[in-house]
Amino acid sequence: MLKLLWRFRTTLWPGLIVAILLLGFAGVLFGTLYYEAGGIAPFPVSDRILSLLKFTLFQAILSTLLSLLLGLLLAWSLAHQPRFCCRGMVVALFGSSLVLPSLIVAFGIITVLGNHGWLNQLADLLTGHTFGSYVYGLSGILIAHVYLNASFASLGLLRAFESIPIEKYRLSTSLGLSSWQRFRTLEWVAIRSTLPRIGITIFLLCFSSFAIVLLLGGSPVYNTLEVALYEAVRIDFDLPAALQIATIQLMISIALLLIASGMPQGLNNLKQPSRFIPWPEKRQVALFQRSVILLLSAIYLLPLIAVVLDGLHADIPHLFSRPLFLRSLGMSLGIASVSTVLTVILALMLADARRHFGLPLRIAERGTIGRLFGLLIAFSGNLYLAIPSLILGLGFFLIARDMGGSMTSWGITAILTANLLMSLPFALAIMIPAMAKTARRYDKLVFSLGLSPLQRWRYADWPYLRRSISYIAALSFSLSLGDLGVIALFGNQEITTLPWYLYQLMGSYRTTDAAGVALVLLVLVFGVFFAVQYGDPATGESHAAR
Repeated sequence: MLKLLWRFRTTLWPGLIVAILLLGFAGVLFGTLYYEAGGIAPFPVSDRILSLLKFTLFQAILSTLLSLLLGLLLAWSLAHQPRFCCRGMVVALFGSSLVLPSLIVAFGIITVLGNHGWLNQLADLLTGHTFGSYVYGLSGILIAHVYLNASFASLGLLRAFESIPIEKYRLSTSLGLSSWQRFRTLEWVAIRSTLPRIGITIFLLCFSSFAIVLLLGGSPVYNTLEVALYEAVRIDFDLPAALQIATIQLMISIALLLIASGMPQGLNNLKQPSRFIPWPEKRQVALFQRSVILLLSAIYLLPLIAVVLDGLHADIPHLFSRPLFLRSLGMSLGIASVSTVLTVILALMLADARRHFGLPLRIAERGTIGRLFGLLIAFSGNLYLAIPSLILGLGFFLIARDMGGSMTSWGITAILTANLLMSLPFALAIMIPAMAKTARRYDKLVFSLGLSPLQRWRYADWPYLRRSISYIAALSFSLSLGDLGVIALFGNQEITTLPWYLYQLMGSYRTTDAAGVALVLLVLVFGVFFAVQYGDPATGESHAAR
């Protein structure tokens, strides 16, 4: 084992060092919270915090179950409708949920489903009655969470459907199995191993959800731990309560992430082309599947259309003349650019180190050391799911308070770190399978020719990985642009981003200006994301290939 570790030192050790540094950073952060809280379990826990914990768990569990159910239905429908009109665009549209800012989702949902939203206006016009206020509270939180996470779940489950060998579908067709029998005996077996990892990821995202609950919660009754943490630090400056909340949230998140890190990789490379099934569904089943795709696509598009239409009524030229808007735009673009470069570099290092374990010509994963290193890399790359942005921001705030220095510098560092950690789980979900494939394809040839790591990168890895790298760069850039997390703790006149500026406008009821900022943010995020998928033949996929 030690000889193999030394043999692959030039590509293995950089990733291991990065993983150790990331875990060391998490240790420092947790140690700071531990020290400030006066112990690992600052109990007794108040009734208020217990109530917050119960509601946080309840909404996260409910959001996860609904997201998995709708995601499974959508993935099943897409998998069996390869000739559906504009199917590639539909898949890309749902894929954009990964980078869609939560603030824009909340803004669009309020426009469509709010007290004076489109649906209530239509109901009032047709019946003289409205549905009332249901977009705030638990119902609004669930709608927004399912809106974002059902489409995310559908991507991973669609890849699971498409991984089923075509021969098995041929056998099920020759046996005359119905759609339900085929799903129960063939498809469910293929996708059930993917569900737990996707479910845990969605649960952690909903468990640490901030912007959605902040805007759609409606009252303190529907606050979650993350929002309570924000209020304790930013509004009440009650650090003991904030530390108590952070400790409870960390314990739950880390436990779930350790479970997820030991599971097989659930999401495959999101850039894989879809597989064609030559046996069409029965007429009734096909009609149901097309209806599901059309209905869910319309539901997904409505809030985005609302943001665009509202934004077109804003005075965009006047908006670009405001110094605060320009400062927010410049800082958002700068932070997103730096975090994108760092995300790509760290993802390559971690993925390169991870592919050494479990491949026949490298380091076998059967040994304890190999399994330990593999778990270490997987856990370090998914730290954001265990340490949500506000806990990370609280840690930076406490460190800055103890060490001194410019709060502006600490704030920018915290935002950069949060954006980096936020993008890494998605980057590794794409990069690890892609790098493992290149290793299986080229290892024998590369080792027999004695190519150096640089030569291997130039001739074997780069031609195959450049699409995934471009996709990761666009994903990271778009995620960073729309993040409202750490900035909620450090935001001021000097540290401001587009999401923070949008939140301030919404909080002061300047809805017209807020609509203009939302439109600019949406155009930036989608422009970068879709330009990579469709604008460059080297990185995008043609509609025919889909």
